[in-house]
Formats: sequence, C-alpha cells, structure tokens
Amino acid sequence: MTSMEAESVATIVCTSKQTRFNIGTPNYRELDIEGLNIIVKSGSKPGVKGKAKAKSEGTEILSNAKLRLKAGQRYALIGRNGTGKSTLLKAVAEKLIPGIPEETRITILQQTDVGDANADEGPISTPSEGEGPAVLEDVIERATAKQEVQKEIDILSRGVDGGDPFDALRAVRKVHHGRLQKELFLKDKDARLRSGARGMQARKALITMEKKVTEFQSQYEQKDEDIPPETLAKETSEAADMLADLQLQVEPSKLAETESKAKKILTGLGFTESRIAQRVSSLSGGWKMRTALAAALLQDTDILILDEPTNFLDLLGIIWLQRHLIALAESSDPPTLILVSHDRDFISLCTDLLIIKDKDLTYFHGDLPTYEASRAEKKAYLTKMKDAQDKQKEHIQQTIQRNMREGKAKDDQNKIRQAKSRQKKLDDRWGMEVNAKGGRFKLNRDLVGYHLTARAEIDIPQNERPVSFTLPDPSELRFPGALISLEKVSFRYTRDAKAPVVLKDIDISVSMGDRIGILGLNGSGKSTLIKLLVEETRPSSGTATKHPRLKLGYYAQHAVEMLQKMGREDPQMTALGLLMGENDDGLDEGEIRGLLGSLGLPGRLASDVPVRRLSGGQLVRLELARILRRRPHCLVLDEATTHLDYETVAALREALRDWEGAVVLVSHDRWFVRGVVEGVGGDDGEEREEDGRGAGAGAGGAAGGLRRRLVCRLRAGAMSVLEGGVSEFEEGVERRVRKMESS
Repeated sequence: MTSMEAESVATIVCTSKQTRFNIGTPNYRELDIEGLNIIVKSGSKPGVKGKAKAKSEGTEILSNAKLRLKAGQRYALIGRNGTGKSTLLKAVAEKLIPGIPEETRITILQQTDVGDANADEGPISTPSEGEGPAVLEDVIERATAKQEVQKEIDILSRGVDGGDPFDALRAVRKVHHGRLQKELFLKDKDARLRSGARGMQARKALITMEKKVTEFQSQYEQKDEDIPPETLAKETSEAADMLADLQLQVEPSKLAETESKAKKILTGLGFTESRIAQRVSSLSGGWKMRTALAAALLQDTDILILDEPTNFLDLLGIIWLQRHLIALAESSDPPTLILVSHDRDFISLCTDLLIIKDKDLTYFHGDLPTYEASRAEKKAYLTKMKDAQDKQKEHIQQTIQRNMREGKAKDDQNKIRQAKSRQKKLDDRWGMEVNAKGGRFKLNRDLVGYHLTARAEIDIPQNERPVSFTLPDPSELRFPGALISLEKVSFRYTRDAKAPVVLKDIDISVSMGDRIGILGLNGSGKSTLIKLLVEETRPSSGTATKHPRLKLGYYAQHAVEMLQKMGREDPQMTALGLLMGENDDGLDEGEIRGLLGSLGLPGRLASDVPVRRLSGGQLVRLELARILRRRPHCLVLDEATTHLDYETVAALREALRDWEGAVVLVSHDRWFVRGVVEGVGGDDGEEREEDGRGAGAGAGGAAGGLRRRLVCRLRAGAMSVLEGGVSEFEEGVERRVRKMESS
C-alpha cells in the first residue's frame, strides 16, 4: 500500500487503560480491558493539525467502555445496525486494542460484499481447470499454512542432501531470511494501522525489526570463504534440527487427521464430494463464504469471531454449525466465541450477551428472551417505585408549605424547623432506596465521594426509539378469487422430457390474508418455485394463473446486491431520487417521503445520502419501499432478513404478521417464520387467536375471517404441508444432522 492509499482509508484508533505491573501469566482466551475508547477516522486531510481537531473528525464507537471476555464463554454481540459491531470485531481481531497480548491467536470470519451469494440450485458445475486450489486444499492451507511449511521443508531438504558442505548453511539462512521478511511485513502493517501510544510502540518495533533485517542481510550475503568452520558446523546442525521439526508438522498421520476433520466440517456446511473437488475460484460468493467459515472452524485459536456465519447456510448447515459450536465449547480447552447473528434461534447457543449501545458495552449472563424480560421487569419496577415516590414527594412538599405558613403566621419555630428538616431530606436524601444489587441504599457505601450528598434520582431506563415498519394496506381487488394459483405444475430446465424434474405436481393457491412459509434445504427447488409464483419463469407443464388485478411485491434474495450495483453505477443517486425516477403510480414527493419515513429512511437520509453509502439494513428498507409503493396484495419474500439486525427483524416480523395482504415467505430464520407464518406472538410461544393451519396447500382462502397459515416443505421437487409446522421441519433436519455426525 502506498502512503497516499494509506491516508485515504478509514483508521480505527483504540486507547485503553493499562497497568504497569506484571500481573502474572496471561490467559490468552480472556480479555479484561478498562477504559476502552474506539474512534473511526476517515483519511487524514491536509492542513489538519492538533489532537482535538483530529478527534472531532472521527466517529466515536466506544467511550470509556470495559471489554471483558471470560475464557471459553460464548458471547452474542448484539446492537443495532450502525452501532459499531463490525468495527469492534475488527479492532479485536487485528489486536488494535492495547491490552490484547500479541501471542493471542484470534480467528475472524467477517461478512464481505459478495455477489451471487447463493447459487444453490441448478446443476453443479464440473471442477474448473483454472488456476487456484481446490476447496479442501484451500481450507487446509488457510488453517495450517501447510504450503508454507512444505516450501521450507523443500529448501532445507535440498540443502541437507546437497553435495556442497555449504548447502545446508545456505538453506537455513534462506529460511530465516524468508521468515524475517514476513515478520517485517507484519510489523510494517502494524505500524500503519496503529496510532497513539500503541502506534509509537509499533513504529519502534518496526525500526528494531528493520535493523535486524539489515544486520542479517550482510550475513545472508556472506561469501563461503568468510564463514568460520565453527559457524558452518553450528548452522549445518541447525538446518537438520529445523528440518526434523518441520517434518513432524506435516507427517502423514497428522495431515490425515486434519484432512478428515476438514472434510467433516465441509460436509456439515453442505459441501458434496463434487463441490469439495471444485476450484475455489469457480465457486459462487455464498460457497466461498462457506469455504472461509470451514477454514475458521478448522483452525486452533484462542478467540473465534463469527460475523453472521448463517447468512449463506440452509437450515441443515445452521443446525450443524449450532451443534458444532456447542461441542467445541464442551471440549477440554474451548476457544472464547464472539458471535454476531440476526437469527435469534441460532444465537441461543451463546451463554452471554455482549451489548453495544450508547458507545458503551454491557453484559448479561443468559439468553436474549431472558434479557428482554429482565429489562421489561426492571423498567416496570422502577416506574412503580418512582410513581410512589412522586406521590410521597408531593405530599411532603404540601406539608412543608403548610408548616412554613402556619409557623410564620404563629411564630412557631418548631414548625419552621420541622419544615426545613423535611426540605433538607428532599434535597439531600431523596432518590433511590435500593442499590444496584437490590439491597437497602446506604449513603456512605453506595454513593462514594465527600462532595456528594444527594442520592441519585430513580432513573427509569428509556427504550430506544423503537424500530418500526408501517406497511400500506393493499389496494382494492374489487372481486374475490385466488391471487396466485399453481395446478399440477412441473418444471425442467430444458424442454427435453429426459431432463431431470426440478419441481413436480405442485398445487398451491395464495389468497388475501394467507401466510405461507416455504421451507427446504438448498437444492430442493425453492428458488424455482418463487420464480414460478412471480412469473419470472413459466412451468414446463401444468397451469399457473393469477388474479387479473393482482399487484405483486417480490423481494429477491439478491436485492441488496442489486441496489449496491445501481449505487455504484450512479454515485449521486439517493433513495428519494430512485423512487421518484421509478414513480409510475402517481405518488407525489410528499407521499414517497412518507413511505420512506415509515420504513425507517426519513428526511435527509432519503434525500441527501447516496444509495452507495447506505448500510445493508437501510438498503433492505429501500427495496421494501420500492415494493410497497404500489400497495401490493401479495408479498413474496425470499430471505429478506439477511442484512438486518435482530431488532429490525423483530419489527418486520410484527408488521408482516398483522398485514392485510398475503405473504409467501422463504427464510432459514426459524423464529421469523414462526412469527410471520404460524402467528407465534413472541418468545412465550403463544399463538395468535386466528389459526387456519391445516387447510391443504391447494385450499381456498381464509374462511370466516380466519387467516390461513401453511408451512410447506419442498423436498426433491415435491411439496407437502407440514401439520407440525416449523418444528416438524426442524426436528427432521436435526435427525439428519445427528445421522451425519454418527457416520
């Protein structure tokens, strides 16, 4: 990277409190860092000087926070989009935070902008003849650096077996030279990334390393006649010892064990034998992400960081990964896990919550439903306490005023003193009656500091501005009938009658108010069925019909990637500009602004921020606005939750559950499907009052006002209704995972 390029990129600046004392041998699987501050600065600009000005230009992510991770625990990192989750993970992974030991092994899987993220259906391509490693080779190399070790073995073998007495010495020096160059590159990278005191230390380390490399360079270029016999003997022996150590790392039994483990992980993540044999370069974005996940799981590490690992997995892969991480945690020396996921069922594997909010980190031992219930209970308790105290305070103030009036009128000093004493109590000793631990409040224990005489006010935690979605009601249909109907529909990729059938004998109708969930593993035909429903393709046989006045809203799986591409092609395009340009429904600017605002893109965010700068969650909202602008009667949603945080997923779930139109949903998020399709009201597991589940997939619309709820399974191109809903599908997948694990 050139200096100009280095200045143009964002820099993460981390500071923290550090002790000067030796506190014993560190546990590399634990972190305990006080006073953590993280600021993200854009590229430096000419003419900007001074610490205050530099700080003001950055975006503050954390301020005086405490980062505390206990060895072997499993942390779910939660927080709204934009709070800095990815920045924090990057700062930990790259050890930018002072206090993280350099020896700590940290493995991270980060989400990247990948196109064609889930080409899961259609024929599997044959292994590419292009360059690059096959999947298995790539995973093993990433996890073990096998090729690097083998390269050093080859150098040393040629030296030790060479006929020239100086060959072994030259070989060992060549290996040392390569290692020093690699270490110099890493030191240089650290010096570029770090700033402040940490940056000064990194630059000093770089200078020391540069001197070491320079000194070794003269030794590396030393002529044979200048090498003393004792040096020759010493380094020849060193070459033999180094070769033996390296050969132990790649001995067949150890490599076979690693390869077996890698294959097991890849199989669990959905790779078939043919796909394992493919070149990584020939894979789609989703399969490349799974390859990276497999490499992360294969590595020996102290801290394992997984950022949205389920985005490109089907339920089989999700449940396998869930069980794998739990088994890993139950091993003899488990890594510490930090997990980010919008899938509430998946993060139930975590033991603790790490919450990033208001530039601070807070912790909760337990799962997300328990945390939300605890917050609600605490708020209700404090509200009740404050209401009671407010009434008591009002009564005391009235008594004080009455006593002061009567005392002054009758010159009664006792009443005046009594009134002043009560006023002093209100001023100095009014407030919390219990401490943070729930015990009785004591001033000398719970309010430290001689200058503080008053108790803290009862502070009722304020809910963040709730995430909400307001879905416009569907336009009028004018006459009844099924919105979409497929009768005895089959589909092949070609017209050849001998071609494999992707879908066969599909019967399904969608009427107003219906909630239909389509579940299935990758390759079962879900994407093909969706394309038939939205008329992107036609059936090979059978009949597909739709209501003549139907307005259909289709959220495609790659909608966010498509919007990002549009934003790159037109850098000035905004959300408002995009909708105004596509406006064929006669909406004025005020109505479009209102729609964007109701979906979480208000004001200047809609009109001033370019689409290319919107986050993944904001792009989901924009795509929903494009769909809902026409007031559709039916929404077909294909993995609409991928880029959303868990609170936004919950808001969308709530909005879709009560919307008047029909919803056809494809999603691997079990909690989301349970809420939207089955009508489960929340984490209490209660269902809504209306329940039309049980009507056949080809049955008509809701009768008697009941909403029809169907959970359908696609398997090998055939569709069936699951009477047991999502739970039945989940149980079947779990049985399959257990069978995979036992084989």
